[in-house]
Amino acid sequence: MSGGNGNGAAAALARSADRTGRKAVRTSGGRSRQRRRIDRFFRENGLSLAAFGLFLICLIGQVLTGAREYNDDQREHGQPTVGTAEYLRSGHFVEVTFENWESEFLQIAAFVLLTVKLRQKGSPESKGLTGDEEVDEDPRDARRSPQRLAKAPWPVRRGGLVLGLYEHSLSLALILLFIGSFVLHAIGGAAEFSEEQLVHGGAAVSTLAYVGTSRFWFESFQNWQSEFLSVGMLFVLTVFLRERGSPQSKPVAAAHSETE
Repeated sequence: MSGGNGNGAAAALARSADRTGRKAVRTSGGRSRQRRRIDRFFRENGLSLAAFGLFLICLIGQVLTGAREYNDDQREHGQPTVGTAEYLRSGHFVEVTFENWESEFLQIAAFVLLTVKLRQKGSPESKGLTGDEEVDEDPRDARRSPQRLAKAPWPVRRGGLVLGLYEHSLSLALILLFIGSFVLHAIGGAAEFSEEQLVHGGAAVSTLAYVGTSRFWFESFQNWQSEFLSVGMLFVLTVFLRERGSPQSKPVAAAHSETE
């Protein structure tokens, strides 16, 4: 009798160990799948994560140093200093931030639009000198192939006005971001300019009046010219120079005259 109880206890212990083992395997497998998903996410989004991560680091640096520089200027003029939260609402921060964003969005929008029609012999940033490429094809042609249409983005399947907007959505989005930044640059600049005017015994100005000043356009043009210079240099330098492994470069052994 006692032997039977012993065998039953052993069997129960074995079953418990087996269940524990299966649970551990499932837990380990779940963690492994989660780790693979995380690894896959970082692998598939590495460029954007790195870019936005660096953006946040630089933005924080701008806020901290900008607030300090602003408060130093306030003390020099006998004005009260501000905390970080208040600085973020100041014309000083809004102006310098969106003044730079404005020029960056202008640069990228111009890059996208210029490369639609214009060419640069030998540059990987340019389309081929002759003939059409895959990016030139009419998306409406995809409607002739049900299999291809099924995988196309929703606006392509929808057609009509929605497709007309979608086929230019990249440039439209960049232009809208440029306009938004341009307006905020003007608003922030007017606030900063008015504050300076009041300190020196002058009068505040409206945003519209500020846009009519040479200062506003000087701020804009000094940024715009540098953006177009950098784009032009990229078009030319990539003809002759290489960066192995970068899709922005031609293969290292490619001829200078080769235009992809």
